[in-house]
Amino acid sequence: MTDIVLPPASASVQPASSQSPASLTLPPGYVYPGVSQEIVPVLHEFGLNPEPLIRAAGLDPRLFADGTSVIPFAALGRLYALCGTRTNCPHFGLLVGRRASILSLGLVGRLMQHADTVGDAMRALVAHLSLHDRAVAPALMLSDGMALLTFATYQAESAGVQQVLDAALGVTVNILRSLCGANWHPTEALVPRAAPAETEPYRRHFRAPVRFNQEIATLVFRARDLGLRIAGADPILWAMLEERIQQLKGVQGSEFSDDIRRLLRTRIMSRRCSAEDIAELLTMHRRTLSRRLKDSGQGYRSMTNETRFEIARQLLEDTDVSLGQIAAALGYSEASAFTRAFRRWSGQTPSAWRSESHG
Repeated sequence: MTDIVLPPASASVQPASSQSPASLTLPPGYVYPGVSQEIVPVLHEFGLNPEPLIRAAGLDPRLFADGTSVIPFAALGRLYALCGTRTNCPHFGLLVGRRASILSLGLVGRLMQHADTVGDAMRALVAHLSLHDRAVAPALMLSDGMALLTFATYQAESAGVQQVLDAALGVTVNILRSLCGANWHPTEALVPRAAPAETEPYRRHFRAPVRFNQEIATLVFRARDLGLRIAGADPILWAMLEERIQQLKGVQGSEFSDDIRRLLRTRIMSRRCSAEDIAELLTMHRRTLSRRLKDSGQGYRSMTNETRFEIARQLLEDTDVSLGQIAAALGYSEASAFTRAFRRWSGQTPSAWRSESHG
């Protein structure tokens, strides 16, 4: 499997909620409402008043009327979890993503509309989504003639993660149909959650086989689709939008450690996550990587372990994936080694953690 994208550049961190996404970059762990603005109309469709649920998650309902607001992802995850419970709809996140479009991604979405090819648009999504969302990390890979577009959350509470990833997969299918044509569909969708009682909404939206209990949220489609030209793309607008994005990324105050966490979250399960691998990806010396992380108060080994712990928690809580599969996905040679590591991180065995989270 060959990675074909470069890592996202650092973004400045100016927490605020009164400026446009076109003039403000995000602090780690924050997102613009974007896709999640569709939570409000979906709740209305269920005959529910959104305001009490939004307030119960610790958010101001006015944030969802203003696409320029900045929202902490932890609170947004709580909202998704509350909505899923209150509506008794396990695929609530999919309904949210199904309503959203490429314009839900703001400046990044507009850039994608004017890419020359679908591949250019997908690489733009991977490279620049951090301007719109500092909690979900995408990656694009090629394997045996297939493209794999993956999404993973990082530095996030477990609450609502499965709903957030459902929303990400749902809107991405809409985005690809807007770029490739309304009849486009993936060859399959991989969903990192236990299969709900009702799976038909997934098959109906994706128009493809859906596999649950997977290690990472993935849309699998023909690699040749990346070469499709995008109708109506304007190269002048592309150049102007790309220049604006690069200006935003050049603003002083980068969060280097957060960018490393994004890379780790998308690469740990592919075994390409040694410090040497990451340093090479960033075209820097291994010692430079260590020094920059040390300056931010981080260590590479501790960040890697934190990321493995986060992935393990999500798979234990949201899926029925076996301990042996989780161990292998995280790079452990056997389940016992994973169990020992998990006990160091949490004070519990993975089995006890899973039982407690499902209780």
